[in-house]
Amino acid sequence: MPEHTIEQRLESLGITLPKASEPSAKYVNVVKVNGLLYVSGKGPSGSPKGKLGQAYTTQEGYHFARLTGIEILAVLQSALGSLEHVKQVVKLQGFVNAVPEFEEHHLVLNGCSDLMLDVFGEKGKSARSVFGAVSLRDNLPIIVDSIFEITD
Repeated sequence: MPEHTIEQRLESLGITLPKASEPSAKYVNVVKVNGLLYVSGKGPSGSPKGKLGQAYTTQEGYHFARLTGIEILAVLQSALGSLEHVKQVVKLQGFVNAVPEFEEHHLVLNGCSDLMLDVFGEKGKSARSVFGAVSLRDNLPIIVDSIFEITD
């Protein structure tokens, strides 16, 4: 049985990629260096506002991280023309807007990690780190920046 294309996987997951979001300050969405594509920090669509452990639960944060992953995929699609050019998800780095007592940052970022696995299969496995933040731009609950190995 042939392997499914990324577009077929997205369709089976019920995901339609939005238009890539534009940078909110003086930076670019992506920078390509030596076969790696660095994607600037992205937040969830709809621009929800608030902190984990106060305005949102871990489960809601997981959903926001998944939505953030969809934003990242939209930027990749725009930059590469096709997600088939992704050889490997190299790194996901999450910043979770949370109250000091919040301890489930890793479970929140799983929303983005699980999406990458769903979309890219084995190529979706990545290194990652996650940090709690006192505040994030626009009071977003999460921002994720990422690195991908790509084909020419």
